Amino acid sequence: MQTERIRSREGIIAGNTDTSFLKLLALVFMLIDHIGAKVLTGVPELRIIGRMAFPLYAWCLVVGSEKTRNYPRYILRMFLMAVVSQPLYMMGLQHSWQELNILFTLTIGLLAIYGIRQKFFLSQIWAPIFCYVLLGFIQVDYGWKGLTFILVLYLARENRSGLIAAFLAFALFWGTSSSSVQSIFGIKLSFLTWQGIKHPLQAFFRLQGMVWMSLPLIVIPMHTGFKMPKWLGYALYPMHLVLLIVLRLLCTNATLATITSVF
Repeated sequence: MQTERIRSREGIIAGNTDTSFLKLLALVFMLIDHIGAKVLTGVPELRIIGRMAFPLYAWCLVVGSEKTRNYPRYILRMFLMAVVSQPLYMMGLQHSWQELNILFTLTIGLLAIYGIRQKFFLSQIWAPIFCYVLLGFIQVDYGWKGLTFILVLYLARENRSGLIAAFLAFALFWGTSSSSVQSIFGIKLSFLTWQGIKHPLQAFFRLQGMVWMSLPLIVIPMHTGFKMPKWLGYALYPMHLVLLIVLRLLCTNATLATITSVF
């Protein structure tokens, strides 16, 4: 049975280790986000819900980095799935070859964590630096902020209080450059104007900063018993992109010619 603090081969994970269930939730949130971006573009709330996807993926990566028995193989699988998913990512979200999908972000995060863990000729220092320099030459989903978020979660993984504090601090930083959220599904968030508390609350209700919504799912242990085959955990991402492409063809003015024009 899972416990609140699970000891891996090299450390302790303080938080939810029910990663099969979290990956499924992350996929649902990401699909909602992408539907909001390309299908139901007049429903901004879908993009708000979608902010919950990346933190769940990042946390599953952290848990996976503690549990894996073969780190190089883990990195290779993630990279290969990123390559396979790229054409679908381009068609589904109208990106170019220069704009790489989130699985590349996770692969780079794994490389940084691997360097920190191995401590090979001070790789705990030069490996993360190398990953940041690499992001100066390539464009991946969430960019250097995404990598930083992964590392923040990894470094705070052994203490729940520290994990919560680090998560919220980064959420505040991440939200500073995004638009404010004034209402959700037509309900005005009037408490954001209340004297005395409006300033700290407003800071949390900025689009990208609302990644905090996924925090309970990360820090509260769950024991759903849901188990996902390893291959399916990787295949879910390209599968959701295929579904997005179908929805664009059926529900919007997009045609196969426009979808494939990115090539």
